[in-house]
Formats: sequence, structure tokens, C-alpha cells
Amino acid sequence: MDFSISEEQSMLADSVSRFIDNDYDFERRQKIAASEDGFSKELWQTFAELGWTAVPFAEEDGGLDGGPVEMMLMMQQFGRGLMVEPYLANIVLAGGVLRRTASADQKAKWLAPLIEGSLQTALAFAEPQARFDIANIATTAVKDGADFVLTGKKSLVLNGGHSDLLIIPARTSGETTAEDGVTLFAVEASAAGVSMQSYATVDALNAADIELDNVKVNSANVLGTVDQGYAVLQDVIDEATLAVCAEAVGIIRTMHDKTVAYTKERVQFGVPISSFQALQHRMVDTLVSAEQSQSLLMWSVMLNTADDPEARKSISALKYQIGTAGIKVAQEAVQIHGAMGVTWELDIAHYFKRLTAIDLMFGNADFHLDRFIQLSK
Repeated sequence: MDFSISEEQSMLADSVSRFIDNDYDFERRQKIAASEDGFSKELWQTFAELGWTAVPFAEEDGGLDGGPVEMMLMMQQFGRGLMVEPYLANIVLAGGVLRRTASADQKAKWLAPLIEGSLQTALAFAEPQARFDIANIATTAVKDGADFVLTGKKSLVLNGGHSDLLIIPARTSGETTAEDGVTLFAVEASAAGVSMQSYATVDALNAADIELDNVKVNSANVLGTVDQGYAVLQDVIDEATLAVCAEAVGIIRTMHDKTVAYTKERVQFGVPISSFQALQHRMVDTLVSAEQSQSLLMWSVMLNTADDPEARKSISALKYQIGTAGIKVAQEAVQIHGAMGVTWELDIAHYFKRLTAIDLMFGNADFHLDRFIQLSK
């Protein structure tokens, strides 16, 4: 496999890296996270101006025609910077559905302003009873003339509290856990019958629990084909899983590097604690875990770029690695920093919280181990 990147891809990674170094230090991140919106609308417009919101979309739709490699490079840097701006929710999740399903008119109405940074969106795929099964959809959509009437509940909708447009998977036929019978709808967040409870998550992002009470949606707002939305949803969630794994790899490497640097500064018994052999062994272990995570990420990205039959399985292998060895790196970082490793003022604690949240997103380590086994049969 060729793991080299192009000049354009290198320039993209460098632009994100410079932005984090020059304009997004930890202190500014904390102020943004504590603000009323929980993210910076000004910086979101900067993302659009820099072309980052256009990366995964086709050129004919106003995008840059990027793929898994570009997403990996960006998300690793976002992880390093502990970015709270809703890139995952807008561009990867909701944007992933729109670019796969939207008609020309729908793209002009929703995708164009999303790329321009003027539209906030959310994909409401999770439900209270479903845990990690994305096919478990109890929300129903009943045909009523030219409309559909949606009823149900959605949970932990990322960016839900800020969204102008919700993408709602609902069941138009079949049993609650069936893969067939799922349809994707674009619903205005302000539509009659839509209510939500917005809150901050443990990793300082925005989420919302949403209730749909006989919400009327015109047939023109159906995304893709009626009853055939599950395959699209599965592809989008896999893409999002790969994206957060790339973010996690950026976090893991950063936590390792910061912990090594701390052991060189922390003096005990008159010498830096980095001279203690027991800690050196632990630092080697965390380095190995970081390198293994990076290698698995690159392997999975290459398979997904080539649409390899093993691509889906590689994502589960990577997610399992993040949820086991990756979490171990975070735990070691906190322990070696001591009590201050869990304080609000130290970035290590916030990296730890974000990595813990990523472990639970789109299926935890146990879920993906089982999925890997099933896909290997």
C-alpha cells in the first residue's frame, strides 16, 4: 500500500495545523465551549472560507471532492486541537446523507448553504431503545396524502440544539429492527410538533433529545428512495466512525506527547521522573498503542478509499483499538499527571473526556469486536 499523501492533501493538513497552533489554543477553546452557543459562529464561517466545509462534497455541488484521506488528515488535527465546532454533525453526518441522497433541488436548498456555513444541521439517527443498533427505529412516518406524518423520539442528536434542519430516519414499513422500511426525511427544526431538550455533553459538545409529535413533512422532503434509507444510513455512520477514530488518533498521540514532556519537567527525589525506569516502560507502552492506532487508521482509510470489501470490517477493528488501547493511553496520561490530570484547568482532562465519549459513539469496543467477528464469518 502507498501511504504517501499528495501535495494538496499536505497543504490541507498544514492549514488546519496552523489554524490550531495560531488561532485555537486551549484557553480560547475553553472560552468557546463555555459560551452560550458552545461553538464559535465566527470560526464556523472561517471554516467555510478556508474550504474545510466543502472538503467531502463533489465539485459539481460546490465541494472539493475530498475522500477518506482528506477527512483523516483534518480530523486528526481537530482531535489535537479539541475542536468543539460541529464539523462531525454538519459535514460528516448530515452532509453525508445529503450528498448521497439529495436531488438537485434539495442540494440547492440545503447542501449549498451547508457548505457556505449558513445552515446548521443534525442527523437524528439514535433512539432511546436502540443502543448501537442503527436499524432499531421506532419512529414512524405514515403517508397522509402528499405528506408524511412523523411520530417518535430521537436521543443524543449531535448539534440538535443549534440545527436549522434535522435529518430524520423514520420507519415507513416493516418491524422496528428491520433494515428494510427506513426512509430519510429532511425536517425543519422549527416545524410544528418538533420539540427538543438541548444540553451540553461531557466532552463540551451540544446534543439534544428530540420528540416528534405528528410532524407533517411534505413528500418533497424525502431524501432518496422511500423504504431504502438504511443502506445510506449505514454508510454514513461508518464514515463518521472512521472520522472520529481519526480524531481519536490525534488525541492519543497528543496525550502521549504531553505526558512524556511532563515527565521530563516533573522533579521527584531531585531528578526528573522521566529517569525512572518504571515510567519509561509505561511511556513505551503508550507509544506502541499510539503507533498501532495510527497504523490501523491508515490501513482502514486506504481500504475505504479503494472501496475494498474489507473496508467495513477494518472500521470495526480500528474502533476496537481506539476503545481499548487508546483508552489505556488516556488513563496512563491522567495517572502519570497525578491529581491535576482530572482538573478542569488542564487540557489532559478534556482530552480524556473526549476520548471516552468517542469510545461510546457509533458503537463501543465490545460492539465493534462482535461486529468484526460477524463480518469475518
